[in-house]
Amino acid sequence: MSGFAAQGGSVGIVGLGLIGGSLARALQAAAVPVVATDPASAEEARAAGLSVADDVAGLAVHRPEIVVLAAPLRAMRAVAGELAEALAGEPGWDPTVTDVGSVKAPVREAVVDAGLGDRYVGAHPMSGTERSGFAASAAELMQGIPWAVTCAAAGAGVARTDPARLERVLRLVTGPLGGTAAVLTDDLHDEAAALVSHVPHVLANQLLGAVAGAPVRNLALGLAAGSFRDGTRVGFTDPRRTEAMVTENAAWVAPVLRLAARDLERLADALDSNAPTHWFFDRPDPVRDQIGRPGGTRVTGLHPGDGAPGTGDDVGPDVEAVPLTGDWPAELVARCAAGAVVIGLDDGKALLR
Repeated sequence: MSGFAAQGGSVGIVGLGLIGGSLARALQAAAVPVVATDPASAEEARAAGLSVADDVAGLAVHRPEIVVLAAPLRAMRAVAGELAEALAGEPGWDPTVTDVGSVKAPVREAVVDAGLGDRYVGAHPMSGTERSGFAASAAELMQGIPWAVTCAAAGAGVARTDPARLERVLRLVTGPLGGTAAVLTDDLHDEAAALVSHVPHVLANQLLGAVAGAPVRNLALGLAAGSFRDGTRVGFTDPRRTEAMVTENAAWVAPVLRLAARDLERLADALDSNAPTHWFFDRPDPVRDQIGRPGGTRVTGLHPGDGAPGTGDDVGPDVEAVPLTGDWPAELVARCAAGAVVIGLDDGKALLR
């Protein structure tokens, strides 16, 4: 049994699509008590051996320590309202509320409007596939992956994130799930996610659309190989899911798309006039160097089989300990904004790499 579960930790999950279902499977595999609810996937989930409640009120009866909102972004407001009603019907139940949404600011707004802002910690597992639904879920998608975990300072009707609740979510992510966590503000998350997730989805859709409208479409698809496959994989995601993700993060996605459009127009003009194009193809060199060098950034996070965070396997000269005292959430945000990640919590300290 994981340390999280041994300390009485349990998790409720509202929504059993690709991400919610994968999270439920991963927690079950780690011997963490988990109960979920999703009318659309209930029978499949029960057949997979999961404990499934009929609705949010039924989930509340189990009083999980953490409740994860894993509904689609456009359903988040309604689901947050259902959870608020369930809380009112279970006096004394004090769960921490988190989520797995790919955009953070709109989720926090929905949770705050439902009256749950003082118990909310944002979260986003940086994993997934182009498929959707419980049938596509797998424990491996949630094991040993990077997470973004977001917190807020007090102001403008938003409660300051409770450090104890933030610690609870970090223990779940870095403990039984074996992941790492970048502790960020909502805006930092949404800006970064626009660059490495949301805009790539848009560009994949644009490439698929360009081929769809080409007179040589069938010929081109017959010749397509690895570059087309890799460049368009996420374009096969449910288009409504992608559309919701992009529109909910419009403030950060739109500027990046305008920059991409300007760069592509400039490249097209250079090709038309036989002008130099090295500026376009050399511009990514800093990222190529950072990812490709030994010990460089790992874009896929920890791999299954790596040393489990918090067990001592990761402690070494490149690991720094931040005491969980004072305004430690702000300290973690500053460190993680510069590229550090939390790999575990141990003896009143957050371990960063």
